[in-house]
Amino acid sequence: MTRLAHLLKELAKNTRRNPGTAITSLLSLSLLYLLFDLFWIAAGTSDGFYHDLLSEMKVEVYLSEDISDSSVVLITETVSALEGVREANYVSRDEARIRLSEMVGADLLAGYDESNPLPRSILVSVEKNWLNSRDMDALQSELESVVPGSDISYSRTWLSKAEETRSIILQVGLGLGILIFVTALISSANNIRLMTRTRAVGFRQMLLLGTGKLTLALPFLIEGFLLSGAAAATGWVALHIARSKVQLSQIEVVFPTIEETIIYCAVVATLGLLSGYFGVRRFLKV
Repeated sequence: MTRLAHLLKELAKNTRRNPGTAITSLLSLSLLYLLFDLFWIAAGTSDGFYHDLLSEMKVEVYLSEDISDSSVVLITETVSALEGVREANYVSRDEARIRLSEMVGADLLAGYDESNPLPRSILVSVEKNWLNSRDMDALQSELESVVPGSDISYSRTWLSKAEETRSIILQVGLGLGILIFVTALISSANNIRLMTRTRAVGFRQMLLLGTGKLTLALPFLIEGFLLSGAAAATGWVALHIARSKVQLSQIEVVFPTIEETIIYCAVVATLGLLSGYFGVRRFLKV
C-alpha cells in the first residue's frame, strides 16, 4: 500500500506541475485516435455496403435448346446441391417474359405468344463466403459440367473491380493506422519527456542514492497508460454521442462491437505505457 500510495502521489504531482502539457497531450491524442476511429467506422460501413451489394448478385444459367423440359427439374436439384449454392430457381420462358415486362414497363413480346424467343434459365443464389472471383470461377466450372452447353452469366468484371477497390482501401487503412499509432506514440513520448525534464536533476540524485529505475519511471509509465487509454475512450464516447444525435436513413453506419472497442482501448493504453518508457528512459541514466 505504501508503494501504491507513493506512485499515486508522484502521478498526481506530475500532472499538477504540468497541467497544460497533460491537457494538451490528452486532446492531441484524442484527435489522433478519433481520426483512426472514423476510418475504422468508414471501413466497416463500406465493407457492410460491399457485402450487401454482393448478396444481390446472382448467377444466371441459360439452358440450351438441347435440354428437354422434363430434365429441368433434376438439373435444378443438382445445381442446388452444389457447394456454395444457396438456392437455385428455374425460370421458364413465360416467367422470363413476365420479368422482362416488369423491367421495361411494357410487353415487348406481344405477338410472340406461340414462339417465345426468350431462353429458359436457372437463377442461382450464392453463399456470401463464395462471392469472390476465385470461388465464383470454381462454381462456374461446376455449373458447366452439370449443365453442358449452357451459357453462364454473372457480373464477373464488376466483382473483380470491387475486390480490387476493397483491397486498396484495406491497404490504405493499414498504412493510415500504422501512421496514426506511430505519431501518437511519438507525441505521447515527447509530452512525457517535457514533464520529466524539470525533474532531471532530481532523478540523477535519486539514482545516485540507490533508488531503483523502475520506481522512478513507474509513475510516468502509468501516466502514459492512463493518458492514452483516456484519449482512446474519449474518442469513442464522442462518436457514440454523435451517433445518438445524428441519424442517417440512407446508409447503415457500422460501429465496432463493445468487445472490440474495449480491446482497442486496452491496446492503445499499452502503447501509451510504451511511450511513457521512451519518454523517461533518457533521464534514468546516471
